[in-house]
Amino acid sequence: MYNFLQKFKSQLFYITKLLIITGAFYIISHKILNNRILHSTDFYSLLKSNFLYNYFTLILIILFTITNWFFEIVKWKTLVFSFKEITIIDAAKQSLASLTASLLTPNRIGEYGAKALYYPKEYRKKVLILNFLGNLSQMFMTIIFGLIGLFFLAGFLNFKIHISIISIGIIISFVVLSVLLFLKIDFLKKWTKKFIKSILSVPAKIQFDNFKFSFFRYLIFSHQFYFLLRIFNVDLDYFTALSLISSTYFIASFIPGFVIFDFIIKGSVAITLFGFFQVDEILIITVTTIMWLLNFALPALVGSYFVLIYKTPEAVKIPIQQK
Repeated sequence: MYNFLQKFKSQLFYITKLLIITGAFYIISHKILNNRILHSTDFYSLLKSNFLYNYFTLILIILFTITNWFFEIVKWKTLVFSFKEITIIDAAKQSLASLTASLLTPNRIGEYGAKALYYPKEYRKKVLILNFLGNLSQMFMTIIFGLIGLFFLAGFLNFKIHISIISIGIIISFVVLSVLLFLKIDFLKKWTKKFIKSILSVPAKIQFDNFKFSFFRYLIFSHQFYFLLRIFNVDLDYFTALSLISSTYFIASFIPGFVIFDFIIKGSVAITLFGFFQVDEILIITVTTIMWLLNFALPALVGSYFVLIYKTPEAVKIPIQQK
């Protein structure tokens, strides 16, 4: 059995990569071909009237996406620098390939394993921690701006008490649950201490840069959303629109789901929130769908190429950064 696996290891490895790529293409194409919104007359009419022959607008929207992923790639490069120096190209390969691999997993859990595979076994726990830090900083921005957005909206809508109770309830529940688990489960307590120690071992400057790049990313994709609203002539002032956008991302972040359903989740939340300001549903669905196509589907298709050319860590020699 051992000899058989050794003999066909490369073939099995190649088949696995093909399965990931095929699955990614199938998921994306299925969602595009079977999405009623994408094939609706209203959707095409909106795209035609706002993007046809308007090359400047189209290029600007795509630049938002490129800049968004550029900061994500730089953020990953910065985090990995805590123990190993990699190039921006390597960081791009790992970030985009892991996005492709995560399409089949809930809440992008597959991203952790995919990035870890780029490194030798002795560094994979470190990579998992660093990836967690990257996602944690992005979630932190989502929560902070989301809470600000919700409380800002409370001034326009008469549901301040409900928003406060929900927001505070979520935070208190999370803190209480974490404390109880920490105190009651010895194994988890030991694991938590090791986990915190691993996080604190990352240099402060890298931690700061991590949050800095997450902040820039949040500003970029939230303003891409806002710019799309302006393109489709949604009549909302800047602060109200940004509050609605940040609230949408905040609420949607607590709803578990797959990346392939991201635009459905965000679209449903956005329809509800923007509906309070009488914004047409088709406009909101169009914007959230375009955001999904540009920031998830397109990068995942690019990432499929990096999955195909992936090599095992033993075949990729990157100098370890000495500290």
